[in-house]
Amino acid sequence: MRILVVEDERKVASFLQRGLEAEHYTVDVAHDGDTGLARASDGHYDLVILDLNLPRRDGTAVLRELRARRQTVPVLLLTARAAVSDKVHGLDLGADDYLTKPFDFAELLARARALLRRGAATAAAPLTLADLSLDPATRSVTRGDRRIDLTAREYALLEFFLRNPGRVLSRALIAQHVWGVSFDTFTNVIDVYVNYLRRKIDDDFEPKLLHTVRRAGYVLREPER
Repeated sequence: MRILVVEDERKVASFLQRGLEAEHYTVDVAHDGDTGLARASDGHYDLVILDLNLPRRDGTAVLRELRARRQTVPVLLLTARAAVSDKVHGLDLGADDYLTKPFDFAELLARARALLRRGAATAAAPLTLADLSLDPATRSVTRGDRRIDLTAREYALLEFFLRNPGRVLSRALIAQHVWGVSFDTFTNVIDVYVNYLRRKIDDDFEPKLLHTVRRAGYVLREPER
């Protein structure tokens, strides 16, 4: 599970990151609203924990824009604004939950788990492209009538491609969202794993679905007709 924390107080952000990572979540942090919006829009996150008092773009503007872009990622607002009117406004804008500072980490963790469970139920629908199918509920992959066995990393890589069909994914973006780290964009690790995946899902099948885009990255798409 990937969580994005958008929080300008660095001590609070660091505390949240350490605590959530101790619970085995992958956590990214943004310290201003513009960066948070870009990451929440471009990345695949299972939950966004969003402060309201942010520099460059406040949390309500981030939330409003996310929902305008039809991003359905669950959002937990975490803020010092405790007035009922603030809570109502945040929930009406599309937040899924609201927690005020100061907070107990155990409560935040429980609320995060509830939102992640809710999101996982929505995300459990099979992902398909042409005759390639990945079922998140059973973690099974098939192409046509043939079952394909993948390693955990190959599975995560294919899931990321299937959640972004037709989109060119750079090596840096793949590293961030599949490995959870910032890889040197010139490393060949991404290329090696993409080749492993291509052999399993494409080599014995037609049409070819996983394509290299020179100097840009990779894309999973059906061939143009």
